[in-house]
Amino acid sequence: MTARAVRIGALARLELADVRGSRWLAVCAGLYAVLAASFVLIGLRESEVVGFTGMTRVLGSLAHALVVLLPLLALAGTGLVVNRAREGGALELLLSHPFTRGEYIVAVTLVRFGALLVPLLVLLPGLALAGGVADRTLPWAFLVRTLAVSATLIWAFVGIGLAISTAVREPARAIVYVLAAWALGVALLDFGLIGAMLQWRLRPEAVFALAALNPVESARLALLAGADGSLETLGPVGVFLVRQVGAGGLFAAGVIWPAAVGTLAWLLAWRRLNRMDVV
Repeated sequence: MTARAVRIGALARLELADVRGSRWLAVCAGLYAVLAASFVLIGLRESEVVGFTGMTRVLGSLAHALVVLLPLLALAGTGLVVNRAREGGALELLLSHPFTRGEYIVAVTLVRFGALLVPLLVLLPGLALAGGVADRTLPWAFLVRTLAVSATLIWAFVGIGLAISTAVREPARAIVYVLAAWALGVALLDFGLIGAMLQWRLRPEAVFALAALNPVESARLALLAGADGSLETLGPVGVFLVRQVGAGGLFAAGVIWPAAVGTLAWLLAWRRLNRMDVV
């Protein structure tokens, strides 16, 4: 193990202790569990009337709810981490030891990203196994797709959150930027796209391009393609996507584009941290 890896590991242990002390990890795991239990209970209640609906449907509903929740958790967990450490003097104290700024942001990224992803890696396979016991089907293909899309979506907004945290000095202002980024990614672009479709007769290609620019929309399309390959619910846009892009292309877009957005935002955060004053 290299000296750099040892230093990153030491910083990661400090960051993990901070995460555990703030109970942020427990809150994330609890939200995942409550959300999953809610969809399972709803599915079991429907089963009294129409038969067990299947774990694929439960996982599909949970995955689309996670598309809304994961960006908010990622932004909340990273949007204040650097500026709070700088304001409280912890960042200056750490950098007075033989640690570099790059090692610090790598450690913070690994811990925050892992704290959001690891509970999902435990919860979703557990639900799939429970579904196999209940209705004797294991939706492994959709599970792998959901985990891949969720991981890249977490990475996208972890990068955006760190970029906000390094660019905005005051934590109060950073909270506003975090909420604005979440609203822009989850809600406002949806309303803007719907308004544009109502105002102008956009071609399916233009609708897909505008939607795919948003990492959240890319993730949604990837999940929809996994649950319903025909995409009939999207109307003419769905027909275009099936014919021109295909389920594989939508999955690739839902993984590659959020990963690219997160990487670009993380690089901006890394560059900003290396240039800013820590006092």
